[in-house]
Amino acid sequence: MKRYFLTGTDTDAGKTLISAALLQRAASEGLSCFGLKPIASGSDRTPQGLRNRDALLHQQYSCPQQDYATHNPVTLEPAIAPHIAAAQAGIHLTCDSLITACQSGLEHSVDFQLVEGAGGWLVPLNDDETLANFATQLNASIILVVGIRLGCINHACLSVQAIRQNGLNIAGWVANGIDPDMEAQADNLNYLDQWFDREKIPCLGKIPHIADINPFDPNSLRQVSERLQLPE
Repeated sequence: MKRYFLTGTDTDAGKTLISAALLQRAASEGLSCFGLKPIASGSDRTPQGLRNRDALLHQQYSCPQQDYATHNPVTLEPAIAPHIAAAQAGIHLTCDSLITACQSGLEHSVDFQLVEGAGGWLVPLNDDETLANFATQLNASIILVVGIRLGCINHACLSVQAIRQNGLNIAGWVANGIDPDMEAQADNLNYLDQWFDREKIPCLGKIPHIADINPFDPNSLRQVSERLQLPE
């Protein structure tokens, strides 16, 4: 089983869109796949309990699908930093407790397993631990989603530096065009191409800004997944 931890250069870099598209791509290549969103804040109350939009996409594009709690064991209602939302709910997050909560998902044997973080690489779990510590305990290879907007070069370089300080392999990066009005976008992409090439980190795809994409619609999501390749 190949396990990957997907992180982004910042909040709203497009992690979930790329996660769903990679799962769809894996399934289209005949692979069994499983998407795990260990902790999700910003969830809606439903008759079935709290449900998070990002986690529902992981469930939808996993093959085979599991029950919701297996895809998202820690679901928090406020759309705020996870450690704050957890504290408000009376939950003390730690790496060990999160690993335990995710156990059924992590033990789910598939060809392609994708674990999506929250926010960027160093999002806190508590005063001493971050999601970087969680990814390190998983010993997963990292996929970095770079949100292409002003500041993306600095965010990308700092993220790679931090990931490598944790001793983890970076399996690839994805350029996700989130700002259609970004000036000098081609120049920024050209710099990132050269920089990642020097760092020997392969590009898994470049996604332009796509207006009105609906990731819950498989046909719409193919506009992304067909531009991606799975990491080796």
